[in-house]
Amino acid sequence: MKIAARNICCLKMLATGFALGLSCSTAMADVVAIVSAKSPLIELSKNQIANLFLGNASMLVLGEPLIPIDMAVGTPLRDEFYASYATKSPAQIRTHWSKLIFTGRGQPPKEANSSRDLKKMIAENPHAIGYLDPKMIDASVRAVLSP
Repeated sequence: MKIAARNICCLKMLATGFALGLSCSTAMADVVAIVSAKSPLIELSKNQIANLFLGNASMLVLGEPLIPIDMAVGTPLRDEFYASYATKSPAQIRTHWSKLIFTGRGQPPKEANSSRDLKKMIAENPHAIGYLDPKMIDASVRAVLSP
């Protein structure tokens, strides 16, 4: 009897974990990489975007470096972005940047305090890239993720 009760408990835990996993993967679709509507940049892959934000790559737009702009540490949108684009947790991102800063190989992207601030910073600079909830996209910015 004890084995059957333990198996039922394990099945319930698995079902709950599966349901939570599905809801988390749905939430991950609620962030999109954006550039200014003035930017000539048309599209980038998830991998290219992740590499820009992790300091692993740089890219030129109109002869100027593309500047990634992050949301502030601890914001849900930032966590969603890194989970979706770079498949990294907030702790992994902190560790990544700690290593790069310590070795002198990089500095993390500039941060915006709010989604509105980020959108304004991106809209005003054709050399900047950021990310937003798709509902916040308007004529001043556009998505650049390739299918």
